[in-house]
Amino acid sequence: MLTAPATAENGVVLAEFIFNDAPHPECHASTIAETASGALVSAWFGGTAERNADVGIWFSRQGVDGWTLPVEVANGVQTGGGRYPTWNPVLYQSPRDGAPLLLFFKVGPSPPEWWGMVMESVDDGRTWSEPRRLPDGILGPIKNKPITLSDGSLLAGSSIEDAPEPPAWRAHFERSPDLGRTWTRSERLAGRTAGGDDFWIIQPTILALGDGELLALFRSKQSRIAASRSADEGRSWGPIYATGLLNPDAGVDGLTLADGRHLLVYNHKVRVDGAWAGSRTRLNVALSDDGDTWDAALMLEDQDGEYSYPAVIQARDGMVHVTYTHRRTRIRHLVLDPAALAQYPMSGVEWPAEAPVLPPE
Repeated sequence: MLTAPATAENGVVLAEFIFNDAPHPECHASTIAETASGALVSAWFGGTAERNADVGIWFSRQGVDGWTLPVEVANGVQTGGGRYPTWNPVLYQSPRDGAPLLLFFKVGPSPPEWWGMVMESVDDGRTWSEPRRLPDGILGPIKNKPITLSDGSLLAGSSIEDAPEPPAWRAHFERSPDLGRTWTRSERLAGRTAGGDDFWIIQPTILALGDGELLALFRSKQSRIAASRSADEGRSWGPIYATGLLNPDAGVDGLTLADGRHLLVYNHKVRVDGAWAGSRTRLNVALSDDGDTWDAALMLEDQDGEYSYPAVIQARDGMVHVTYTHRRTRIRHLVLDPAALAQYPMSGVEWPAEAPVLPPE
């Protein structure tokens, strides 16, 4: 595993790409996990372009000589003929003794029509079981990693994009007591903003507030990250509300750090010529002590191009690992020392100018 120096510039220990050349022209939606043996592994979908049938799930493992060459570990080839694109892989390593590494992903022509799949590895992703389709009505973690509950169950944030009544985007939560063999599902969340508009929410990320209380943060069409709270480890959820974090309808991911703070990686919406503009050109790290008030910590990207769909974990050595889409052609990997991240209060919804920016690669 990587070891951070005593001090890290702006909290950044390492910035690298998982690969420079790959057999796919485009890639997106990375995921990262630390296996039971301590290895870092990552996956993403790649092919000629998102939604094309040749898009498969690609995988790499970090070793002493760096990341292994990407290999395709799953695709949408159907036994009866034909092929569909694959989408949004999610790696998950349960802390249970002897638990396999799980790789969830979606198969189907589009998000409203896709279905959930899962496969397992007991050797850090060197070999995988045959993919298994999840039960009807269960999609698995839709973009972000599950969390492990106090009883060892897996709780995954999921969502649909084809609800029969507005809003079409609705989030829900799926729970498995046996590492993905059997599942239960919460009710789908729906609510209205203070202005009377429907909340459109997908892709939850889950933070642990303590004593069984959870905070879910969602991508939304309301130009802000939305939120909901649960007091019973995700069995039921309170009203949806808008946070103060601006976001241009882009994926987010977060976690609760070992020190009790919460860390979020997301695209912070930018002001262009005095107006707020939808953009994935900026990728940001924010910190919170309570899940309500967020401080700026670090801007990972601020340049032309798309930098999006972050995935974030904290490894056993305390370091935070982030992967994200870099211009749809590569996956970038950063190692952050959370103890070295300074916090800069946000004034209203503006990202503070004094927060540091990671220099371009």
